[in-house]
Amino acid sequence: MKKIMIIDGGPRKTFNTASMLQKFAEGAMSVSDQIEVKTIRLYGLDYKGCMSCMACKIKGKASNVCKYKDALTPVLEEIAQADGLVLGSPIYFGDVTGQMRAFLERLAFPWLSYNDYSLTAPKRMLVVLLETMNGTPERNNSNGYGSMEFCIKVALGDPQRLIAYNTYQVKNYDRFELAGFSEEAKRQWRETHWEQDLQKAFEAGKEMAEKILA
Repeated sequence: MKKIMIIDGGPRKTFNTASMLQKFAEGAMSVSDQIEVKTIRLYGLDYKGCMSCMACKIKGKASNVCKYKDALTPVLEEIAQADGLVLGSPIYFGDVTGQMRAFLERLAFPWLSYNDYSLTAPKRMLVVLLETMNGTPERNNSNGYGSMEFCIKVALGDPQRLIAYNTYQVKNYDRFELAGFSEEAKRQWRETHWEQDLQKAFEAGKEMAEKILA
């Protein structure tokens, strides 16, 4: 049985990021029952970022999986043995969420050798980096996964990027102080692009599953 791990770094269980990741999972599962897809919601876990305990760097006991024990530990251990990894986050202030950033610290720091500065994961695998944001393709301030994307590329392999632009922040704009956004323009964009974004996520899931099984 092959396995794809999906990491949802968004706070809302049924909104943009969660919906895109669900479609990705559906696409992967449509390929074969030999693909297990597991989704982890970071906002449902009690964990912290890197604790600088250096346990992953102890001589004779060095590990490329984080050794700090909390709710994230079994997730990181599962990822180490997976065949595919999907990371999804809304973009806040130009970056992924704090929960996603903390997760990435715990994921990537054990890969880094302070002997030769190489980056080595337990195994290489297919990776998709998904972002949902308020910005448009022409106007956005997203740094995406930032320097962590480089670490992922070196340690795991070239990631595929999926981006949903100009997403809804809320379902009812009349309830909130959001005058800087045109609800009508948002709605028109969504009517034109959202189903396409969901289909792209579905197809990306199929593609990853097919490559894993090939």
